[in-house]
Amino acid sequence: MTQDNINQSEWNNPANWSVLKYNSPRDSRLFVPKRRGFGWTVNFGNKSGKFVFGAFLALPMLIFCLICFAVFHFGKK
Repeated sequence: MTQDNINQSEWNNPANWSVLKYNSPRDSRLFVPKRRGFGWTVNFGNKSGKFVFGAFLALPMLIFCLICFAVFHFGKK
């Protein structure tokens, strides 16, 4: 069985899906197509999946903090 076959089999397995996430350590892909709707989702079973998800959350918060710092620090006259 090839890795592509394993990936497809894991993606089709309902046990790997919950309402909020996809989790399959046997699936080698970091991003997988969503089961419903459009787009992609992170494979939390992949070694890098949790890191990528955390980065997606941290980046907007970091930008917000930098903007607030700049406004309050450099905006004083």
